[in-house]
Amino acid sequence: MTTRRTFLTLTAAAALTACGGVRSPAPTSRNSAVPSDLRPIPNAGYDAWVRAFRPRGAAAGISDATMNAAFRSAGFIPGVVTRDRSQPETKYSLEDYLSIAASDERISKGRAALARHRGTLNALESRYGVPAEIICAIWGLESRYGERRGDINVISSTSTLAFDGRRGAFFEKQLIAALRILQSGDTTPGNLVGSWAGAMGHTQFIPTSYLSLAVDFNGDGRRDIWSDDPTDALASTANYLRKNGWSGRDWGGETGQPGTPSGSVITPQPGGPSFTVTRNFRAIKSYNNSDLYAIGIGHLADRLAGGGPIRGSFPPDRYGLTKQQRITLQEKLTARGYDTGGTSGVIGPKSREAISAYQSSRGLPVTGAPSPELLGSL
Repeated sequence: MTTRRTFLTLTAAAALTACGGVRSPAPTSRNSAVPSDLRPIPNAGYDAWVRAFRPRGAAAGISDATMNAAFRSAGFIPGVVTRDRSQPETKYSLEDYLSIAASDERISKGRAALARHRGTLNALESRYGVPAEIICAIWGLESRYGERRGDINVISSTSTLAFDGRRGAFFEKQLIAALRILQSGDTTPGNLVGSWAGAMGHTQFIPTSYLSLAVDFNGDGRRDIWSDDPTDALASTANYLRKNGWSGRDWGGETGQPGTPSGSVITPQPGGPSFTVTRNFRAIKSYNNSDLYAIGIGHLADRLAGGGPIRGSFPPDRYGLTKQQRITLQEKLTARGYDTGGTSGVIGPKSREAISAYQSSRGLPVTGAPSPELLGSL
């Protein structure tokens, strides 16, 4: 839907936020302590904005009782504004993206989740026509199979961003939609939580998308995408894809491999493998308008179904290093006591900090950048 695609375009790092492993702008689990800058603080300007908003909320059909209950525990969250204004501009290659999206850990956890919820996922596939592995892959990228649903009060986050004004009209729509969710009785103010930008539940629906496409699949009278039971969230995702054009089974695949369907050919990373994609690729992109995201979903789904890794090769990165060389560099830094944040071959902020620390310790120019020479010095 346009609303979700606009949301994810405006929050440019959303895809890798969901993937994890590089940065985590929201609390990493529902049981984690919320960082201090993501807790409400007094703000007179925000309070005045809320008072001015209430007539607009009433005009949109929101009752005083709903607004009273919603804003009772809401408030201005400074960290939401900070994150909205300072999202990283890092652009990841397809090779890096797939290293995160289809990591060994994500595949292992995904296969376990697929087995654990096989009955539900098969029922969703039968009802909506979307393969169980595709639904599970979206779950995996959006919240690590429910581990990272977010702990931030959605009324607080959307009202803070509406008050801030940079995208005020968009987030006021999300705020009104969130209030309608409460008014409908689908959840309570205390349970209406999500990421810092208001994406909610196991598969990170924004409020307007929830109102349009969330479903009550387990028949308990509520469209509950927040609880530990992922049934309604997974069903809502399947419904979302079906409404956005999913038909049949195939999303595409690596060009030239047995069983790859016919379709359009794209090469997201120059010098890397090409992919043949079907109309279902566009359905995935309706969830997040990114070729990398859609390939990440499709490839992770294939791996969950027992498929193998990408067969084509990727060229060296802009520093002249292959993925294996980047992994070796991280392993060598780790062995020397530097925290690289993992050894996936993705040079993220932690790896750059480790490189900088090593360069400083050796009296080298501190660039934080990998290189063949740096690898050789290790």
